[in-house]
Amino acid sequence: MESFGAQALHPTRQEFLESVLRLKPRVAAFDCDGTLWSGDAGERFFDWEINQGIVPAEVGQAMRARYVEYKAGKVSEDDMCGEMVTMHKGMTEAVMMKAAADFMAHAFPGQIFAEMQELVGRLQENGCDIWAVSSSNEWVIRAGMKAFDIPEDRILATKIELENGVISDRLVRIPSGPGKPKALRAVVRQEIDAAFGNSRWDADMLAIAKHAFAVNPNPDLEAAARQRGWTIYFPDGTRA
Repeated sequence: MESFGAQALHPTRQEFLESVLRLKPRVAAFDCDGTLWSGDAGERFFDWEINQGIVPAEVGQAMRARYVEYKAGKVSEDDMCGEMVTMHKGMTEAVMMKAAADFMAHAFPGQIFAEMQELVGRLQENGCDIWAVSSSNEWVIRAGMKAFDIPEDRILATKIELENGVISDRLVRIPSGPGKPKALRAVVRQEIDAAFGNSRWDADMLAIAKHAFAVNPNPDLEAAARQRGWTIYFPDGTRA
């Protein structure tokens, strides 16, 4: 397992990039929120779209109450992630993609970790197959991945079935926790050489990879990473 060892507990940007690139991974999986960029785009989009009136006011009010219950531990992670997508039933995907693009451009700018953007680009140049795996809604992740040149067929985010372009209430997948390796195994026929995540919801995905990287980790994932010998990296400016 790739590790910096005791002599380099806080690797520099260059040390981190080189440690990944010298592994020459063929397949790499990246969480998005908190890993490729600062903050939770899915959560921020949820608040933004309600404020913008993207969804009907009564839906927004009910979902805010539901989110309070989630924060209180009364609603599971999977249920909340799913409901933040099924709340759009009856709307068109075209409307949601426009909203997601507007959000990423105007309400979530400047959040990308430059070294992660560089890493993804250099891995792609080396022929690595990159997968973006997220429990956030697929529309936001598809909009966000344009900055990384990750195509839509390499995005595994929370997805809903469509009926002639109209959003249903039937979920296709929720890649959170064990759902992340499950989503990967369903479409990737090779071993995952490198995986990158920042929270306990990424731990199952990191565990199946040959080389695991806890990037900008929350305290719970940082503790697990130290116990399991996973590389820990804090992007520039995040440790403070």
